[in-house]
Amino acid sequence: MEPIISISGLTKSYANGFTALDNVDLEINKGEIFALLGPNGAGKTTLISITCGLVNATAGTVHVGGHDIFRDYRQARAMIGLVPQELTTDAFETVFDTVSFTRGLFGKPRSKAFIEELLKDLSLWDKRDNKIITLSGGMKRRVLIAKALSHEPDVLFLDEPTAGVDVELRKDMWRLVRQLRERGVTIILTTHYIEEAEEMADRIGVIRGGRIILVKEKTELMSTLGKKQLDLHLTEPMQVIPSALAAYHLTLSPDGTMLTLHFESRAERTGVTRFLQALAEQGIQYRDLETRQSTLEDIFVDLVRHQS
Repeated sequence: MEPIISISGLTKSYANGFTALDNVDLEINKGEIFALLGPNGAGKTTLISITCGLVNATAGTVHVGGHDIFRDYRQARAMIGLVPQELTTDAFETVFDTVSFTRGLFGKPRSKAFIEELLKDLSLWDKRDNKIITLSGGMKRRVLIAKALSHEPDVLFLDEPTAGVDVELRKDMWRLVRQLRERGVTIILTTHYIEEAEEMADRIGVIRGGRIILVKEKTELMSTLGKKQLDLHLTEPMQVIPSALAAYHLTLSPDGTMLTLHFESRAERTGVTRFLQALAEQGIQYRDLETRQSTLEDIFVDLVRHQS
C-alpha cells in the first residue's frame, strides 16, 4: 500500500545546538489511525509542525499524498487538517463564521449544509452564533476541531486534542474520529491519555529524544512486548522472598501480603506451574490469586525507561 505520508531523514536542529528531530524515517498508511507517543520534549509537536508546513526542517523530506511539503506546499497543506495543542481562535468571530472562513481559505466552495453537519457532530450547532471569546475552554477546543475539518482534509493531525477537556468532548472526539476513519481519512494523534491510543490506534509509534524508537501495529506491540503478572494474596505476611525462589521474577508488596510473579505471556512455557509447585515446597500458602495483562501504558513506560 502506498503511504499517504512519507518522512525520510527528517532532522531539525537549532542554532544553540539542540536537535529536536534526529534523522526520522516514518511512513503512515492511508486510512489508518496512527498514535505517536513520547514523553514531553520528545519531538512529537516538532514532527507534526514540520509535516504541516509550519516549521522548516534542517534536513530530510516529507511527502503528503505524493506532494513534497516544501516544494508543493499548497497541494500538500490542502490535504491536511491540524488541531494544535494551543487554543488559538478568532476571539471576536462567531463559531459559524470562523469555521466557514477557514473552509474558504483552502479554496472550498461555501456549504452551509456541510458546516451545519460538522457543527452538529461536535455539539456546536447551538453555539453557532456565539462569539468565540464567550466560549468555555472545551467549546473552544471543539471549534479548533471544526476548523481543522472544515476543508474536508485527507489527513487529520490531532496534537493532544483532549488535553484538559471534559469527558463529553473526549467521547464526541473519538466518535468523530471513528466516523472519519470509516470515510478513509488518515488520523495521526498524540495524546497523554495512553488508554485512548490503546483503544483507538491501528499502529503505535514511540519517539524519544527526537528519534523514532519503535513503530508497530498495536496488536503486535501488545502481543510481543506485553507481559502478564500473577498476584498471589498470601495467607500469612512474608518478610522476605525465600532464596529458593530467587530464580523467579518476583516482587513482594511493602506489607508482605502479596507476592507477584512477572512472566512473558507469549512464552512457550510460562513457568507458572513450576512456580506454584515451588511455593508449595516452601510451605507458602495463598488465599487468592489473579492475573493481569500489561496495558499499552505499561509497555510505553518500559520502552522509554530502557531507552533512557
